[in-house]
Amino acid sequence: MGVQNGASDIHFRPGDPPIYRVNGVLRPLKMEKLHPDHTKQVALHIVQDPLTKSQIDNLQEYDTSYGLPGVARFRVNIYRQRGTLACILRIIPDEIPTIDGLGLPQVLKTIAGNDRGLVLVTGATGSGKSSTLAAMIDHINRTENLHILTIEDPVEFIYKNIKSSISQREIGPDTENFAIALRAALRQDPDVILVGEMRDTETIDIALKASETGHLVLSTVHTTDASRTINRLISVFPAEEQAMVRMRLADSLKATISQRLLQKADGKGRTVALEIMVQTKSVEQYIREDRANELKDVIEKGRDMFGMQSFDQHLSQLYRQGIVSLETAQSAATNPADFQRALEFE
Repeated sequence: MGVQNGASDIHFRPGDPPIYRVNGVLRPLKMEKLHPDHTKQVALHIVQDPLTKSQIDNLQEYDTSYGLPGVARFRVNIYRQRGTLACILRIIPDEIPTIDGLGLPQVLKTIAGNDRGLVLVTGATGSGKSSTLAAMIDHINRTENLHILTIEDPVEFIYKNIKSSISQREIGPDTENFAIALRAALRQDPDVILVGEMRDTETIDIALKASETGHLVLSTVHTTDASRTINRLISVFPAEEQAMVRMRLADSLKATISQRLLQKADGKGRTVALEIMVQTKSVEQYIREDRANELKDVIEKGRDMFGMQSFDQHLSQLYRQGIVSLETAQSAATNPADFQRALEFE
């Protein structure tokens, strides 16, 4: 029912009926409220690992995936609240999204075509990062004869080999953590490595090494734009290493794709606003000189030649096309006052 009704998430929590999140809004179903036994049975049905099943009464939080053949796969978090189990399921469509199908800019195909380097998709939880990454992997799979290795927690989209050969590893069943899997990946003859998330210093360091040694590495970071992404990656390292990491990032970072989901003006669904930064000599220079906070100007000037765009540029486009309202565009703008002035002078 959730898949059929366009939900992105399904909540099972004692004391409430099942709840869907549709277009960013929580919608309780007109059903009886769930009891703790109900949610425990849901958790037992979803959990496949026998050891975890046997310890369900002591479970505090648990990540896994679950599939309904012919319907969808789900990314699942089971957690304990007020002494009872609750489950949140994120719907992952059976069909792999495409760059064209999602309406993403064509420059993402060029970015996915890099033979080495680091590409980061950033944004808040629920902003569609996984779908964008999947669309880029799909483009590589359809156009290149490569070995693509994914490291995920949990595995989300299930890929079928088209032109490429794809290996998918899941934290827990297949490997202990991102850092261990990424270190092992360098011995598994990959051309492209997808790392579900840059979570810690060790993972970031190994991902940089992989990108420096001839691999294309794609990953996500929970940051809002290019400058914050660069500063976040550098800041996790000790102070004495940060200058060197800045040089490494300047060389390796091929692109950042930062995204926010916005309500459409007609109320029928959501659309994505994107900031896209592509590696150029100017971008490299700004990163090397610790001027990441000034990258917005470089991004805006690189729109026509390199396919870059700032959030404000894309928001202006979405507003003028009638896709989002002025109020929505202003609220999402980096600087609402500057955004309003820019609209007046366009």
